[in-house]
Amino acid sequence: MTTTAPTVNGRAIALAHYAGRSLAEGVLARHGVTFHQSVTLVAVVLAGESIGRDELVADVTGSLKTDESVVRGVIEELTAAKLLEEDPAEVSRVRLTDAGRELYESTSAETAEISARLYAGIPAEDLAVAGRVLALVTQRANAELVSA
Repeated sequence: MTTTAPTVNGRAIALAHYAGRSLAEGVLARHGVTFHQSVTLVAVVLAGESIGRDELVADVTGSLKTDESVVRGVIEELTAAKLLEEDPAEVSRVRLTDAGRELYESTSAETAEISARLYAGIPAEDLAVAGRVLALVTQRANAELVSA
């Protein structure tokens, strides 16, 4: 008896996403941070630990496909929690605080361990193909959202 691989479609992608996200949210919850807050912190880190507030809102809104008001609220939550702060060099920018950097580093390390287990044993070629397919699907979906 042979087992055939399931067809990749929106449901298969969503199931993988939500299974992985659930594991990540378990890590985040232990650290008292939400998924939206984590995505926002990651965006600041990827920007070099300081980013214009409007640029951050656009980045996270685009990533999470949510309203700007939600992201602005998340930024305020992170600022109130002293994980982000106004950049003294330029008040229109926000930057990570030491506590924000520490939180990012610890949650990233824990989620990296989970990812390592989830991807263990999958051939690099398969991961490369999956990455290309998912990038193309994301690109097409984003283009449809722009034209909608």
